Amino acid sequence: MLGFKSIPSAQRFLTTHAAIYNAFDFQRHMISRSKLKLFRARANWGWNQAAA
Repeated sequence: MLGFKSIPSAQRFLTTHAAIYNAFDFQRHMISRSKLKLFRARANWGWNQAAA
């Protein structure tokens, strides 16, 4: 909260951050390298579609 001007401002940031973080965060120790590359490629594709 120290870096935010208000509680609604913090909530907006944290909601967006959580959605983006969850799209790119994978439990690497639980999947193979090839699956990780596939998941990251899909996440990047989705991000590019949303940002375009």
